[in-house]
Amino acid sequence: MKSEARVVVIGGGVGGTSIAYHLTEMGWRDVVLLEKSELTDGTTFHSAGLVGQLRPTETLTKMNMHSVELYRRLADETGVDPGWKEVGSLRLASSKERVEELARLVGRARTFGLPLEIISPEEALELFPLFDPKGVLAAAFDPTDGYIDPSGLAYSLAAGARSRGAEIYTGVTVTDIETKNGCVAKVITDRGDIQTEVVVNATGIWANEIGKLVGVDVPLTPFQHQYVHVKTEEHVSENFPTMRDPDDLVYFRPKDGDIVTGGYGRNPATFAPDGVPNDFTRKLLDADWDRFGSLFETSCGRVPALRDGEVVELTNGPESFTPDGEFILGESHVRGFFVAAGFNAHGIVGAGGMGRIMAEWIADGQPSLDAWQMDIRRFGEHYKNREYTEARSREFLSTYYDIHFPNEERESVRGLRLSPAYESLRDLGAEFAEKSGWERPNYFRSNEDESLERLRPRGWAGRNWSTAIPAEHLATRERAGLFDQTSFAKIDVEGAGACAFLQKLCDNDVDKPSGTVTYTQMLNERGGIECDFTVTRLSDELFRIVTGTAFGAHDMDWMRRHLPDDGSVSVRDVTSKYACIGIQGPRSREILSSVCGDDLSNEAFGYMRAREISVGGVPCIALRVTYVGELGYELYPAMERGGELWDVLFEAGESYGLVPAGYRAIDSMRLEGGFLAWAADITPETNPYEAGLGFAVKLGKGDFIGREAVEKVKAGGALRCITPLVLEDSSVAALGNEPVRVEGLVVGRVTSGGVGYSVGKSIAYAYLPTDFAEPGTPLTVEVFGEEVPAEAVAGPLWDPKHERVKA
Repeated sequence: MKSEARVVVIGGGVGGTSIAYHLTEMGWRDVVLLEKSELTDGTTFHSAGLVGQLRPTETLTKMNMHSVELYRRLADETGVDPGWKEVGSLRLASSKERVEELARLVGRARTFGLPLEIISPEEALELFPLFDPKGVLAAAFDPTDGYIDPSGLAYSLAAGARSRGAEIYTGVTVTDIETKNGCVAKVITDRGDIQTEVVVNATGIWANEIGKLVGVDVPLTPFQHQYVHVKTEEHVSENFPTMRDPDDLVYFRPKDGDIVTGGYGRNPATFAPDGVPNDFTRKLLDADWDRFGSLFETSCGRVPALRDGEVVELTNGPESFTPDGEFILGESHVRGFFVAAGFNAHGIVGAGGMGRIMAEWIADGQPSLDAWQMDIRRFGEHYKNREYTEARSREFLSTYYDIHFPNEERESVRGLRLSPAYESLRDLGAEFAEKSGWERPNYFRSNEDESLERLRPRGWAGRNWSTAIPAEHLATRERAGLFDQTSFAKIDVEGAGACAFLQKLCDNDVDKPSGTVTYTQMLNERGGIECDFTVTRLSDELFRIVTGTAFGAHDMDWMRRHLPDDGSVSVRDVTSKYACIGIQGPRSREILSSVCGDDLSNEAFGYMRAREISVGGVPCIALRVTYVGELGYELYPAMERGGELWDVLFEAGESYGLVPAGYRAIDSMRLEGGFLAWAADITPETNPYEAGLGFAVKLGKGDFIGREAVEKVKAGGALRCITPLVLEDSSVAALGNEPVRVEGLVVGRVTSGGVGYSVGKSIAYAYLPTDFAEPGTPLTVEVFGEEVPAEAVAGPLWDPKHERVKA
C-alpha cells in the first residue's frame, strides 16, 4: 500500500468511488481510496436504486442531472455496465394539494430544461398498466429519470477512477487520523500509514465515527429502511417507469421481471444510535413485517398484482439521514478533512453530481454550484447533541413524502435558544419560528385584524399566514415596529491586523473612522458572494460583523480560513454576548428619544453610523441601519439586559402606536425596499454587479479576494441582472423557483417573492438577461401552472431615493 497520497478517500460506496472518479477526471492521479471491507459493502449494496432528478433546490437538481448524464455514458467509458435504465418516472397525485404540487414541480422543471409533464391517470396506466388508478387525479412523468444497479454503479465509477491512476485498497481499516496545526497530516490504518494533506470521509453510516477521529461532528442518524421484492404472476417489463405514490408513502420499480416496493412510514426505527459497529459490513437487519406491513398493504392496494405475488425477499438495511434532509458536504474546521455523507436516500441519484462538487471543492477550493444548503458549516453547536440530531432527523424522515407548504415550521425539540425577551414576546401572542435553534417571532396574534383578511394571498402562499403580518408591516411603515433580532449572528474581528485583514476580504472599504457601519460582501475568487453583512468599526482595532442567524458559522469559517499566521487578528463569535432589539419606522426616533438622553438627531447620529447610548438606563451599542427601508435602529445591549430593553421600548412606544412585529413583516418590507437575501437572491454563484450591489464594490481601495473576477465583470458588463417584477394579480404570490418567460421563452427563475402590503403589489425577484431586464418589459411568471402576466420594474418599489431611511 502507498505511504503517501495527495488525497485519501475513506469509503468504497457510490459516494467514495464517485469522488475518486471525478478527482481523476480533473487530473488528480495520486488518489487513494480505502474500504475496510469490499466495495459497496456498507449501504450501497442494499439501496433501491431509483433515480429522480428534480429536487426542491437548484443545486441538488443540477447535481442529479449531472448524475444522469454520467450514468448514460459510464458503460462505454469504463467497460463496466452500471445497469442504467432510462425508463422514466411517474409521480401520482391523489389530492387537490398534490396536483398543485405537481404543477409547481413542472414549472420548476422547465427552468432546468427537464421534460416533466402532467399526464392523466389513463396516460399513466399506459406506462405502468399494473397500478389501480382509483383515487388518482393526475400524475407527473419525466422520461429522463430511471433506475440503476447501485453496486454496478460503484464498480463502474471505481473502474473509471482506476483507469486514470487511482489506487483502491479493500480490506483496510482506518484506525486514526493525525493532524498537525489544525490540518490533516496522516491516515493510520491496520495495514500501514499514508501521509496526506486531504482526507475525504465518505463512510456513510460510519461518518460520525470517522469524524470523531479528528474532532469533527457529522450530525446524521442511521434509520432502518425496508423494501420488498415480489414476483408477480404478470411479468413486469424492465421498461416500466419507476413510480412514486407519495400520498400513500410508497414507491415501486421493476426488477428482473418482478416488482420492488418500499416506502417511508410515520414511525421510522433508528439503527445503532450510539454508534455503528465497525464489523457491520455486507449485513442486513432482520425483516420487520410489524413495521413494514402497513406500507406493504398500501402498496398492494395501489398495485393489486402484489397481493397474490410471491415475496422473494424483504430487505431491511440502514441508511443515514440528516436533521434537515440535505447532504452533508464540504471541508470541516479541520483543514483538509472533507465530509461527504448523509445522503437521505438520495445517494444513488446524487452520487454523480455529488462526486463532481466534492472534487471541485478539493481541487479548486470551492464548488462550481452554490452548495450552502449542503455545507457541513450550516450546523451549529447544538447539533453536537445526538438526541437533538436524532429527533430532527426522525421528524424529517417521518414526513419524507409529505407536502411541505411555505413557512411550515419544525415541531421537534423546540425552545433550545431563547432571547431574553422571550417571555414578553410570548405574553404578546408571538407565533414563534425556529432558526438555527433560536425561537424567533414570525408575527404576533395580538396584532390580528379581520379587516385585513382581504389581503390574504390565494393558494399556498395563503397557508401559514395571518392578518397580523400585513398589520405589522403597515404599522411599521406608518408609525413604528419593535423587533427582537437577538438571533443575529455577531462576530468580533480584533487585533493590530484586523483592518488590513478585512480590507483583504471585503469588497467595500471598511477602513473608515470608528463609529462607521459599512455594508459589504466577501467574495470568492470567482467574484461570487460568499458573505453579505454589515461591519461596524468600534475602535481602531475592533470591528463587529452582524450577519444572518443561520450564516454565522459559515462566515466565521470563511474568515478563519484566511487568517494571517502571525496572530495579529482574532475572530470570535459573540452572538450569545449581546441581544439585539430593533425599532423601525418613521416615529422610531421620537420613541427612542423619549427614553434616551443622547442626541439622536440626524446631524448627531446619521445613517450607517454607530454609537454608545443609554436607553431607559440600559447601555447599548446603537446602529442606525435598516433592512426594511425605514428610519430605524438596531440596539445591542448585554444579553442579560435584552428583556429589560424590550420592555422599556414597548412601554415607551405604546402612545406612539408602536406594535411588536416579527420576521414575516420584515420579509415583506425588504421585498418592497429592494433588500436582497443571501442564499436566496445572492449566493456564491452570483457577483455583486449582476446583483445590483456594484455600489458596495470599491475597486480603488486596493487588492481583495475576487477583485480580478469582478473587474472583468464590470469591464465587460454583466450578462444578467437581478430584476424586480410586479405580478399583475396582487393576490398571487411567487414562492421561489417559478419560471419567468418572455414571449413563451423561459429566461429566468424567481429567487424570492411575496406581497408588498404598502405598495399593494405582488413582488418577485429574478435574474434576467439584461435585454429583458429593462423596466416595462412584459413577461409572465408561472405560478402553480398559471401564467400570471407581470412586468419588469425599476427598483426598489418603496422609497427608491432612500429619503425615509436617511430622514
